[in-house]
Amino acid sequence: MVIGTLLFDDFYYFADWLWLAFYVNISLQFKHKISKKISMHLTYFDSNSWLIELEGKKILLDPWLVGDLTFGGATWLFKGSKNQQHPIPENIDLILLSQGLEDHAHPPTLKELDKNIPVLASPKAAKVAKELGYKEVNSLEHGESYQLENTLEIKALVGSPIGPNTLENAYLLKGLTSAKTIYYEPHGYHGEEIKAMDAVDVVITPLINLKLPLLGAVIKGQKTAIDLCKCLKPQVILSTAAGGDVSFEGILMSILKAEGTVEDFTSLLKQNGLATLAIDPRSGEQIELSLV
Repeated sequence: MVIGTLLFDDFYYFADWLWLAFYVNISLQFKHKISKKISMHLTYFDSNSWLIELEGKKILLDPWLVGDLTFGGATWLFKGSKNQQHPIPENIDLILLSQGLEDHAHPPTLKELDKNIPVLASPKAAKVAKELGYKEVNSLEHGESYQLENTLEIKALVGSPIGPNTLENAYLLKGLTSAKTIYYEPHGYHGEEIKAMDAVDVVITPLINLKLPLLGAVIKGQKTAIDLCKCLKPQVILSTAAGGDVSFEGILMSILKAEGTVEDFTSLLKQNGLATLAIDPRSGEQIELSLV
């Protein structure tokens, strides 16, 4: 009877030990899962040009990779020249264009790229891509979404005003496995819908102001970007539009005035109690972001 009791007690002791080991193992696995960091890679190619690598896909955003940047060939008005050339990225899965202007849908670059690469674009930019002979061009109106091979979802949002009658696109990119998100708007004009959006992980938008006499800010950063961070609470914000290793000339450059720096913006983040990390990207350097 005593032996039976001891065996019975030993069984329950052993069962408790197994349950504890199982619980600890599951808890550790769950803790590891929720604290796992997701990597995203971003490479800046000057002006508004980016390579986004997320969930195994490569997206070329508003690419300017070859030749000079002009508007309508008017070099006397404005001309941008790269100080260093970068190789065209290989194995691109998608070309994403936010605007039809040449600093977003850059004709010399689009002529150079493989016309079999699918293009996703604003209506104005889609027209440029079609005229250049791209075989698969999808146009997104505001509020519409597109899925890239069941890995990424890209939604078009209200972007920058171009002229009196055109609103171009901003974009929200989301990894369908990681759920990591990127918000992109290249001129700093953010639609009202961002106020109702969930927090995003990464923002790409101007962090400084560029102003023209009488017209005011044509590129909006600083306070506009701070207000955006208050809404979207990104882990990281990257400067675009006014950076890179580029030399500019032309009449426009003599009257275009810059206000603020990325360092100034970092100070504004601290003053507003925001934990967002601001990055001033260097031309051609890949940035690895480890996101929680």
